[in-house]
Amino acid sequence: MKTLTIILAGGPYISEDAMMAYKIADAALNRYHVNIFLYLDAVHIPRRGQDPAIFANEGELFADLAERGAVIRACSRCAAARGYLAEEDGTSRDYHEGIKISSLYDLPDMISESDGVISLCR
Repeated sequence: MKTLTIILAGGPYISEDAMMAYKIADAALNRYHVNIFLYLDAVHIPRRGQDPAIFANEGELFADLAERGAVIRACSRCAAARGYLAEEDGTSRDYHEGIKISSLYDLPDMISESDGVISLCR
């Protein structure tokens, strides 16, 4: 099975990037293995407890992708700088289940093992 990697740097509810990444990944999961790497403010997306009044809850949408098989990783340095701490296994009490914090050094591996890469960064 081919692999698609999506790199996302924008935070939730500030632009359409997170929702666009979700829609691409949602469609791709039918035919591809999907990786999503959350960088910079995108590490806020999987935070539990967000309650947007008029928007879809992007954290829950990304948790659904992870439950369906997408590999979603958040940059450890970016997450730590924003107050999200990883347990030994990469999970975080602040994050939805299935989404882990990992090293930025995992990103080159994701890219090199992918058949296609989409970068949603400003």
